[in-house]
Amino acid sequence: MNVRRTFRHPAAALILGLCVAWGAQANPANGPPHPDAPSASASSPAPSGAQGAAQRGAIERFLADKGWMGPPGEADTPTLLGQVRDGATTMVRAAMGFLGVPYQRGGNTAAQGFDCSGFTRYVFEHSLGLVLPRRADEQARLTDLLPIAREELKPGDLVFFNTMRRTFSHVGIYVGENKFIHAPRAGAVVRVEDMRDSYWERRFTGARRAPIAN
Repeated sequence: MNVRRTFRHPAAALILGLCVAWGAQANPANGPPHPDAPSASASSPAPSGAQGAAQRGAIERFLADKGWMGPPGEADTPTLLGQVRDGATTMVRAAMGFLGVPYQRGGNTAAQGFDCSGFTRYVFEHSLGLVLPRRADEQARLTDLLPIAREELKPGDLVFFNTMRRTFSHVGIYVGENKFIHAPRAGAVVRVEDMRDSYWERRFTGARRAPIAN
C-alpha cells in the first residue's frame, strides 16, 4: 500500500502536530507547523491535568476559529484527540491533513479544491489504494463496502447524509466521537463536524466500511 505522506495544504502540519501526532512522532517531511497553530511537541507525552486541558482548549479554539470544527469546549474533545492519536487509520490521518482546503464543485484534488465525494474518493485512493466511484450515491451502493450501523462506527468509515432530497447526497469520513470530516458546500472548506448537530442528526442515512480500513 502506497501511503501518501506529502500533503498539499499547510493544515497537514497542524493536524500531525496537534491531533494525530499529539504524543507521537511527527514526520519532518510534512513541513513546518502552521504559523497560527498552538505549539505542541511531537516527541513529548500528551500533557495531563491543567496543562493538558489548556492545550486541548487551544486546539479547539484554533480549529473553531479557522472554521474547521464546531464550537470549542465540548466534553468529548479529549476522547476525539485520543482516538485520532491512538486508533485512527492512516486514511483518517490523511483526511485530516486536508482541513481548510476550499470546497469546489467537481473538485478532485487539494489544488483544485474538493467536493464531498471528490474528497472521500481522493483520500481512499491515495491512502488505501481503493478507488471509489465519483458520486456519493455510487459510493454508498458500492458492494465492496460493508454497511455499518451508527453505533458501530469506527474512524475511517464513510458516513452518508440526505442533504439534497436524495438518500445518499452527501458523504464524509468518520474520525471518532461522533465527529466526521468532509467538504461541506460552496464557500466553505474541508472541516470537522459533529454528527449530533441537529442538521446532521436528521439527515444521516447510513455508513459504509472498507474491509481494509480497520
